[in-house]
Amino acid sequence: MTKEKKGKIIADFQRQQEDTGSPEVQIALLTTRISELTEHLKNHPRDHSSRRGLLKMVGARSALLKYVQSKDVNRYREIISRLGLRK
Repeated sequence: MTKEKKGKIIADFQRQQEDTGSPEVQIALLTTRISELTEHLKNHPRDHSSRRGLLKMVGARSALLKYVQSKDVNRYREIISRLGLRK
């Protein structure tokens, strides 16, 4: 992920100015990394160490989504609709 792409994702999902650590930003960044790594694994199916990293990222995203859902259901619904996640 390039620096420009990461900056654009942060700008799209930040809750306030200079926000880089909110759950929304973290989930959006993880989703982007997951999609990029999924494409990599389609071309390199035997790359097991990258597959393990992918599974760890999916677990981290799932934990963040559960956290947001427990705190504010409306924010959770907004996040999954903006990212196109199935839930």
